[in-house]
Amino acid sequence: MNITLEQAERAIAAAKNKAVEINTKMDICVVDAGSNMVAFARMDGAWIGSIDISQKKAKTAAWFTMDTAALVDAVQPGAPLYNIEHSNGGLVTFPGGVLIKNSNGEIIGAIGVSGSSVENDHTVAVAGAEVLK
Repeated sequence: MNITLEQAERAIAAAKNKAVEINTKMDICVVDAGSNMVAFARMDGAWIGSIDISQKKAKTAAWFTMDTAALVDAVQPGAPLYNIEHSNGGLVTFPGGVLIKNSNGEIIGAIGVSGSSVENDHTVAVAGAEVLK
């Protein structure tokens, strides 16, 4: 099962609301379980450079079926996945990519958020993902 456009738009709306609440501007990308883009939003004034990052965070989460925050330790110098971000046309292995699951716990997509600190990116992404639980 994959995320629908209506669900992706709900996730983006929830993420945008959280971004406004914490006073930041974000680029937000939602992909289906196969990492195909379903919806994207760039808040007014969000960094242009974060467009690509948000898309890669969403794809990374979908491809590896885990939140990008879970990869942080494994990609450090000397760790088993060091330099993995250079594979697959570019991955992003820091917080801001979050899996989206349906009410049965099945992965239906992922959301990637970029435009602030990684902590804020993750917070906004979680808000987008949780609205569909």
